[in-house]
Amino acid sequence: MDLFNELKGMKILLIDDDEWIRDSLNIFFESEGCRITTFETAEEALEELQGQSYDIIIADYRLPSMNGLELFKRIEESHSHAIKIIITAYKDKEVIAEANKRNIHDFIDKPFTTKTIEETLSRVIKNSQYKPRS
Repeated sequence: MDLFNELKGMKILLIDDDEWIRDSLNIFFESEGCRITTFETAEEALEELQGQSYDIIIADYRLPSMNGLELFKRIEESHSHAIKIIITAYKDKEVIAEANKRNIHDFIDKPFTTKTIEETLSRVIKNSQYKPRS
């Protein structure tokens, strides 16, 4: 599978309060010809998700005022088709159990590299047999 050819047909949403992570991943995905939208807070993302559909949603676990798992809980029904990934440095048994309840497809552990992102997305897309919505 050529990951970036797959991703070119998908819309990616990233929510992370770390500006460096948002900017770095924005540059990385756009340099590969992929569409990515980034937000600093879960509230901004929720507003965006009211009118838009995304194929892949990547959210940091620790966000201001609402964590990434709470964000996924709020969009469970409206975006059930999306691939959901949590970025975290705090992966304990409770986080894993909650992620399983929210049908999170995978974790990206901090610190990470672009190679980690590629490997995670390749694995999730392959294992889920995901097909983007038209």
